[in-house]
Amino acid sequence: MVRYVLKQNKNEDSKVFGKWFAYPVIEETLNLDNLAEHMSNHNSPYSKGVIKGLLTDMITCIKELLLEGKNVKIDDLAIFSLGIKNAKGGAISEDEFNVSKNIDGVKLRARATGILVAKALNLEATLKKATAITGASTGSATANTGAGGESGEETPTPSPTPSNSDEPGEGD
Repeated sequence: MVRYVLKQNKNEDSKVFGKWFAYPVIEETLNLDNLAEHMSNHNSPYSKGVIKGLLTDMITCIKELLLEGKNVKIDDLAIFSLGIKNAKGGAISEDEFNVSKNIDGVKLRARATGILVAKALNLEATLKKATAITGASTGSATANTGAGGESGEETPTPSPTPSNSDEPGEGD
């Protein structure tokens, strides 16, 4: 179940000033150890340590391949690639272009594939409004976007933390 909080756009310069938008509540962020342990508990013959080692090596190899100019596709997860962060303003001409002056750096891009594309997630996601102050869920705003759960389900609710978003905007 994806819990959400509502935030009002308070940017007076925005076309959507004053409008309300939903943002997901992040219950917990799992690190590589947590993921490996979770995976080992799914009837896996592999231990947490073996899984963590494999994932660590996979991350190292993905980085290496990306830095060689290759994209890496992991089916049902994402296509990983590098993007370039261009400096604001750009170069006046091709001859004036300078890497140190016109490029701020590189960034990791990930495009969902397979079962993680938005269309597939929308079929399974169940949304439920959460209150950021008490951590309690409100039953009146439950919406099921597909076949992925019962609306109105109650789940244990630790104090929710809205996702990292400084400013509400159009559909994140």
